[in-house]
Amino acid sequence: QVQLVESGGGLVQAGGSLRLSCAASGTIFRTNIMGWYRQAPGKQRELVAHITSGGRTSSADPVKGRFTISRDNDKNTLYLQMNSLRPEDTAVYYCAYRPLTAADNTWYWGQGTQVTVSS
Repeated sequence: QVQLVESGGGLVQAGGSLRLSCAASGTIFRTNIMGWYRQAPGKQRELVAHITSGGRTSSADPVKGRFTISRDNDKNTLYLQMNSLRPEDTAVYYCAYRPLTAADNTWYWGQGTQVTVSS
């Protein structure tokens, strides 16, 4: 089993910054992908950014140039640096982890952390 615990959310004014962290514990396979998703009220959960265990990243168009995903494999910790925040970034942000093995390729999810951006 895998446990994911997010932290770093909060209330910030438009134009401000926040840094989210996600600590992973349990059985963490070396080859994996981790990511951040978000869900705003009344909307579906959407991808924010992904990063592989090898460091390859991808991000959604609305956050490109503003958000940066990174990870520390030694600490099994995922980060999301969010700059130039906008009110439309308000959402619950979820950390996700997926091992890329034949034995397990399940998506695991954290409980989420609220990010609120005021105008």
